[in-house]
Amino acid sequence: MIRALIFDFDGLILDTEGPIYVSWLEVYAAYGVALPFELWVKTVGSSNEAFHPQLYLEEQLGRKLPQEVIDRRVERRVELVLEQPLLPGVAGLIDSARAAGMPIGVASSSSRDWVSGHLERLGIRDCFACLCGRDDVEHVKPEPDLYLAALNCLGVPAAEVVAIEDSPNGVIAAKRAGLRCVAVPNPLTAGLDLSGADVRLRSLADVTLSELLQQLP
Repeated sequence: MIRALIFDFDGLILDTEGPIYVSWLEVYAAYGVALPFELWVKTVGSSNEAFHPQLYLEEQLGRKLPQEVIDRRVERRVELVLEQPLLPGVAGLIDSARAAGMPIGVASSSSRDWVSGHLERLGIRDCFACLCGRDDVEHVKPEPDLYLAALNCLGVPAAEVVAIEDSPNGVIAAKRAGLRCVAVPNPLTAGLDLSGADVRLRSLADVTLSELLQQLP
């Protein structure tokens, strides 16, 4: 029996991953340097520890980026993110889970302030009983720490919780924590290996909560 849901945030609730990628692509293009996608995807659903786009570009250039370039890149990221709506099906799934009395959590490799700020802006922060970000754990995804923290917060065993993810790092983290996992890729992660998930959907808008739960093993 499934008693709770845990959502990833970036790329699953809100498409922040595309804007972040585009903001760096624009910087790289301005310097005539290629940004290898195979390196970039190491950061998706995780952190910049595996690949740091600023440090990599500085290594290619042999010099530090001017602070104004770094600041403008952040501003551009914000501009692009603020244009994004909730991803399809997210609001409906949240409403259905709450109507069914199922608590909902968020487990994100991003900072708590980043996630909470956007959820507040979108008017859905109060829908989540727990919010676990990188500030709350020692290791981010693909390690299981974030999901273990969210399970502890919700007070529900892993066997009774479904994780909803968009990236390989997220799927691995959820499975390592003992959860069943639904993968819903975004345009950036659609071509990545999500075979570790129990169910893969094109969009959360394609199923009801009941239909989703019925597809789980």
